[in-house]
This record gives sequence, structure tokens and C-alpha cells, in this order.
Amino acid sequence: MTVDECRARFRELHAGDRLFVMPNPWDLGSARLLEAIGFEALATTSQGFAWALGKLDYGVTRDELVTHVQELTASTALPVNVDSADCFPDDPGGIAETVRLLAEAGAAGCSIEDFDPTKGLVDVDLAAERVAVAAEAAHGPAEPMVLTGRAENHIRGVDDLEDTIARLLAYRDAGADCLYAPGLTDIEHVRRVVESVGSPVNVLSLPSGPRIDELASVGVRRVSTGSQLAGAAYGACVTGARELLEAGTSGYAEAGLPRDLLAAAFGPAPGA
Repeated sequence: MTVDECRARFRELHAGDRLFVMPNPWDLGSARLLEAIGFEALATTSQGFAWALGKLDYGVTRDELVTHVQELTASTALPVNVDSADCFPDDPGGIAETVRLLAEAGAAGCSIEDFDPTKGLVDVDLAAERVAVAAEAAHGPAEPMVLTGRAENHIRGVDDLEDTIARLLAYRDAGADCLYAPGLTDIEHVRRVVESVGSPVNVLSLPSGPRIDELASVGVRRVSTGSQLAGAAYGACVTGARELLEAGTSGYAEAGLPRDLLAAAFGPAPGA
């Protein structure tokens, strides 16, 4: 699909009445594998991508993120949503320029969160102003991007559902197309968010959280995985490496990857 077709398809997925799962690859290989498995859209992961660069979360520069998005969108036919943290408000051109660069890189959507890694949660009024700037930029192209407004309370130690809902409503009113409060694990809390905001809601799938079918039953539109797939992959690498180093065995290699999936994702071997 072209970039415009990807954006139109991404908006269609949000406008539908069924839940779709949007996993988060961290590099080109994981993106191609997830596409081959059959997902309908993908999203970047700020933390997973940072790990791929040998950095911690929030250590990635805007230029590095834009290059990553360019590479991902060129490697897959699926719509790609960008985990763009706070959209780099202090970089040249600020939030609007960040969104413009992501649009130019081929993104179908992007998100903006109300968290500053040096100052903590951003005041809701300032956060809403930033969402409005991001929304204007995201909706500027002929085929608009989907903008997701994120309330970070529940993954930053603030277990305040009322404040979360108030923040999401402010971001909706500022122009966000989709709303997201990562860290919700109680299905009734998810239900309240969905019913309160009246817009498409994304939920982070967590081991301690509801199943996908439960989330669908309360009206969740989109489910993502954040850095969890990257964490599982890197965790498997560490476990295997420790087995090799400490036990001298290679049992870890028995898992492997199906050769037919590798062929479907990466294409035939040279000369095949």
C-alpha cells in the first residue's frame, strides 16, 4: 500500500466496530515477522527501539526515531503507528516539526504522552495544549494521520482513574483521535474509560491484564504490546547466553523459528 492508503486503512480500523491488535516491533526483522503472521497494523516501541540501539528508554534522538520510521514503513505494507514519546517539544520546531517529520517518514499515526522523563507527569493543561499542536500537524496532510493522546498515570505510579479519565477527555477535546492510558489492568476500569471518553481506546496488553476477548467485550478498539515482545526476545537471548556460558549447553536453540515463516517474512534465499 502507498502511504496514503496506509493512513486511510489505519483510520478505517479505528472507525470500525471490532478490536484490532497492533503489536510493537523494534526492528525490521521483527516487523516483517509480525506482518507475515497476519497482523493488520504495527506500532513502534520507544523502549524496544532504544534497546536495539544499545540505549535506555528516552535516550533515542528525534533523528534516530525518524530514520527508524522511514526504514520500517519502507519494509512493510502495513500501517505503522509511532510511539513518539512527548514528540520532542524542545527540539527545533518542537512538536509540530516532529509530527511533520514522522508524516514525511511514512507514519500512519503517532502518539504524544503527558510525561517528561526529567520532570515527571506534565500538567494537564499544558499537555492538552501540546496535543492540540500535534493534532493540527497530524491532520494537516491530505490523508491525515491518526493521533493518539496518552495519559501516563498508571505506568508512572499514579493510580488515579478519575484523573486519568479527565486527562483523556482533555486530550480528546484537544484533537486526539484515539486515547490510551497504558497500565490499566482492571476490566471494569477499562470499561469506565471506554464509556467515558466516547472515542477509540487503545489498551496495553499485560500479563496481569484482561484477555483480548474481554477487552473486546467492553468496546476497546485497539490493543498494543509496548516493549513486551522486545523484552521477551531479549530475555530469551540472555537466558540462552547464560545457559551457554554457565552450563555449556545449547538447549536454548531448540526453540528456533519455523523456516516457512522466515521464508514468508524475509523472502527466498539468494539463488533459491
